[in-house]
Amino acid sequence: MQKKIFLSRRLPRAGMDLLKTSGFLTDIHEHDDPLPPKALRERVKDVHGIICLLDDRIDRSLMDAAPKLEVISNSAVGFNNIDIDHARSRNIAVCNTPGILTETTAELAWALLFAVARRIPESDAYVRKGKFTGWKPMLMLGSDIHDKTLGVIGTGRIGTAFALRSKGFNMRVLYSGKPNPVLDRELGAENVGLETLLRESDFISLHIPMRKSNYHLLGKKEFALMKNSAYLINTARGAVVDEAALVEALRTREIAGAGLDVYEDEPELTPGLKGLPNVVLTPHTGSASTSTRDAMAAMAVENCLNVLRGEKCGNRVV
Repeated sequence: MQKKIFLSRRLPRAGMDLLKTSGFLTDIHEHDDPLPPKALRERVKDVHGIICLLDDRIDRSLMDAAPKLEVISNSAVGFNNIDIDHARSRNIAVCNTPGILTETTAELAWALLFAVARRIPESDAYVRKGKFTGWKPMLMLGSDIHDKTLGVIGTGRIGTAFALRSKGFNMRVLYSGKPNPVLDRELGAENVGLETLLRESDFISLHIPMRKSNYHLLGKKEFALMKNSAYLINTARGAVVDEAALVEALRTREIAGAGLDVYEDEPELTPGLKGLPNVVLTPHTGSASTSTRDAMAAMAVENCLNVLRGEKCGNRVV
């Protein structure tokens, strides 16, 4: 019997080409928006492999609706959208796409940092609205980045790549968590406790996975510790920040600003967030370069094919 793969959304061309020549039966959800849970369960009843995206909820009920399921291949580095424990109990392989998006996501974090610190979106809107009538000494004053203190929370692949990019700005670098010999050697970085990092950093960037222990890691108490002139950057997962507390901290200028690519109840925004002038918002585009998304798509398809063919898959989470 020929095995069947369900693809929850069309992928960039590199992935689609691999899938078309794979020899497996395929069922592709052709629209950009994710299927509702009930419709998704209906589509996977007879499949052996699922290739999904980070906003597809692959929970117990979905897996139990697919008795033939052998592999779930997530086209993302994170996998908090998948019930890992249940997959393990069912002996279903779970794969992700690590490494590929490291540099691209680190670049977006820096883009957000520059955009909010130097008020780029505000300045762009100001010019487009015809308000620019000439140079003024107090117009759109922002924050310097060079010679400031950078705090990095989470120094895995992306956090390390992000921190290393600070070298050209002569920044003091603080980080929390496990010792990171690369950052210690290359930047003279300091491994400090979270409270010290929050108190002393001018820019704080989040690069941690979504685990229970990281839920609302930053909230009202933590924002109170930060400098009034400090900026928060989040390209990790939305729920590591208490978004309601962040809105209040931004509104009252308890902190200077924020750059966000992820949101607590994505794609919904906490009321008040989008009306704030001191926050830059992007639509979860950390990995959104053509070459990176092509590579992610190809890896996600290859992961699925390798498992179904009984071949080695180096990107298994389970």
